[in-house]
Amino acid sequence: QVQLVESGGGLVQAGGSLRLSCAASGRTYRMAWFRQAPGKEREFVAGIVWSAGNPNYADSVKGRFTLSRDNAKNTVYLQMNSLKPEDTAVYYCAAALTYSSNYVRMGSYAYWGQGTQVTVSS
Repeated sequence: QVQLVESGGGLVQAGGSLRLSCAASGRTYRMAWFRQAPGKEREFVAGIVWSAGNPNYADSVKGRFTLSRDNAKNTVYLQMNSLKPEDTAVYYCAAALTYSSNYVRMGSYAYWGQGTQVTVSS
């Protein structure tokens, strides 16, 4: 069993920045961030493999969001810059214990955080 604890959400004006953190209670294979806006399906935002490799991003956040990891702390960070009102959503941290070729699919992740609200005002 892996527990994920998220922090860092809040209210920010368009063009501003926020940093989300997700601390895992144990080592996992892959960590990711998803988000869900009102009335929409949950969607993949960014993900990273613990052992190696570069992060993967959704096209909608490339160039604005940066995902990083601190292996010693079992923590991943999502730095969100140039935020837009359409980034408003509940952001969820997710963890996978094994490899999956479809890392953007929710079903590839066994553990989820409680979610943190990000609101971007125009």
